[in-house]
Amino acid sequence: MADEVTTTLALVAAALPGGGETREGQSEMATAVAQSIAGRRHLVVQAGTGTGKSLAYLVPAALSDQPIVVATATKALQDQLAHKDLPLVADAIDSGLSFAVLKGRSNYLCRQRVSEMGGRGDQLTLQPGTADPPDADDTLTPAGNDSPADIGTLGEQVKQLLRWAEHTSSGDRAELGFEPHFRAWATVSTTARECPGAFRCPSGRDCFAEDARARAAEADVVVVNTHLYGAHLASGGAVLPPHRVVVFDEAHEVEDVMTDSLGVEIGPGRFRALAAAARPLLGADSTGAARSADAVGELADTLQRALVPLAGLRIARHAISGPEEGTTVDDGARTETEPPGLDLGLEPSGEPPVERPDRQPRGGDPDLAQVVALASGRVGRLIDELRRADREAGDDQSAARPRRDRALLAAGHLAADLARLAALTDDEVAWVDGGARAPSLRVSPIDVGPLLSERLWDTVTGVLTSATVPIGLAERLGMPEEHTDVLDVGSPFDYRDHAMLYVAQALPDRRRPEAEPALHDELEVLINAAGGRTLALFTSWRAMNAAVEVLRDRLPFPVLAQSDLPKPALVEAFRYSEETCLFATMGFWQGVDVPGRTLTLVTIDRIPFPRPDDPVLQARRDRAGSGAFSVVDLPRAGTLLAQGAGRLIRSTQDRGVVAVLDSRLATARYRGALLARVPPMRRSVDRSDVVAFLQSISADG
Repeated sequence: MADEVTTTLALVAAALPGGGETREGQSEMATAVAQSIAGRRHLVVQAGTGTGKSLAYLVPAALSDQPIVVATATKALQDQLAHKDLPLVADAIDSGLSFAVLKGRSNYLCRQRVSEMGGRGDQLTLQPGTADPPDADDTLTPAGNDSPADIGTLGEQVKQLLRWAEHTSSGDRAELGFEPHFRAWATVSTTARECPGAFRCPSGRDCFAEDARARAAEADVVVVNTHLYGAHLASGGAVLPPHRVVVFDEAHEVEDVMTDSLGVEIGPGRFRALAAAARPLLGADSTGAARSADAVGELADTLQRALVPLAGLRIARHAISGPEEGTTVDDGARTETEPPGLDLGLEPSGEPPVERPDRQPRGGDPDLAQVVALASGRVGRLIDELRRADREAGDDQSAARPRRDRALLAAGHLAADLARLAALTDDEVAWVDGGARAPSLRVSPIDVGPLLSERLWDTVTGVLTSATVPIGLAERLGMPEEHTDVLDVGSPFDYRDHAMLYVAQALPDRRRPEAEPALHDELEVLINAAGGRTLALFTSWRAMNAAVEVLRDRLPFPVLAQSDLPKPALVEAFRYSEETCLFATMGFWQGVDVPGRTLTLVTIDRIPFPRPDDPVLQARRDRAGSGAFSVVDLPRAGTLLAQGAGRLIRSTQDRGVVAVLDSRLATARYRGALLARVPPMRRSVDRSDVVAFLQSISADG
């Protein structure tokens, strides 16, 4: 097997544009992956930049004759695998290797929702604010605060999507020539929480998502996003086709992704969306039933008011699960007595509602435990009403049937998530994410290792690889020590001759008032010596914006800021303008690949320690006790520092400097642990050495 892997790898390398070369580290990794798959042993491989790690795992995977899933954290790597690497491997082995890319259901157009719209693009004017925005970068007004202009823009986008729906062959959102607002896309797509499946959907035979799943089920290699793999584990294995091996590329992301995927998130938008979906299905002639949908919708604002004051804070278990005095819960579903101040006048189903003067909380913010208990009851009532409507419809196959199915599924998932809140354990952490714009209550496991040990490693062989594997990753992910091998194949690049690590030891402590002006002066000197050609990385938007404001006027080179353009356009503008400088924050510390003279200097404003108020990390620190800094903070800072430094040398011809503008990397007792994570460059604390090196690189150009 090892000989076959080596031979095939050489064939694939020879087929690369310009004729590639087989690298020692790549061959070593490929052999180790083949042995791992054959022996059903887990493998963790650190493969430095330039190793060619994707081919090192794809070749043995293709030759293994086993169904394999490759999970990546970035779209760029998925595209590289699907459009470049896998076709090369398939041509080299000449055995009919099949592969497919599978995305989450919400990435595909939903034919059923499009058919229900009947060609209308104005649906959003009827149901604004029915979803939580996915992030703070959305360009339109937040849900619930739509201006007429925003609604018009959304309507135009929906019309564009409907026109696209008439001719698309894949339904994949990535095909679009524009980036739709999250709410516009939500009108023509569905999520796994709502979709009833192909057999219960009138459009099931023509479903884009089901077509993609069918192709994946027949493929030898399936490429997915790491988040989708996390959803697969959270669902009990219902998302992806059966497979014997999973490769996690960009393995340094796995712990954080699984922490998110194996948790729960409940925001006001889920209640708005459920109420909007259910209300037309219950009928105006059934006042009590329709009121149950209104009651769920009204919870959105109540939950928002309860969450906003708690944004960014960890929430104690008793503050969520209650029950508080005056609240009783029956089977985790219906609340018979609603908390004072939150009673919306709901009586048992079928009885006329009674209006009461205390419909809104009286003074202060709603109590979160009361809101959660109230939500469980109201969602339970709504499920009862939807089931009753379904029974009364009988075998009705009208357009209402798929809408009822979606509403019931969404309500069931929400009820299950609320039940999980009521059963929090000491192994989970709860907190409020986001701000006033889109707060959400989130729950995640403190440690994902036990869950992965239970759900993954006993049945699937794992291969994890990254240019920078965090220290202790295998242990934190629950990989069994006796069945796990760890390997470091290094990098083919000559870091010692081609690169220098500079630590600005003379800079003042960052807590002193003169620290920021001194940092700007240091940047100006270094960037001038490099002739521009700088990627300046910052640990905060505030620090980046301050540097841009000062240095744009002082530098003779163009300065791009992260907020100037979308990331792909920004990287391209930087790549093709040699003297340009790019100032950016954490999103650019990894996944940016700019080989050649365009990038000669990478600066890092400070050691990237994680935020002290991160709720999950706080919980992990609590568990680690006195060793928290070494166990939690130092490994994460070291991995991110290595990722940032790794932006510099991307080819065998690259030369340059990584400048860390934080004196602690030269003086702190923990500096050795951080320096060990950075590629083996020459090191200096003397700025004159660095300036001379940068000037020599510019002169050689």
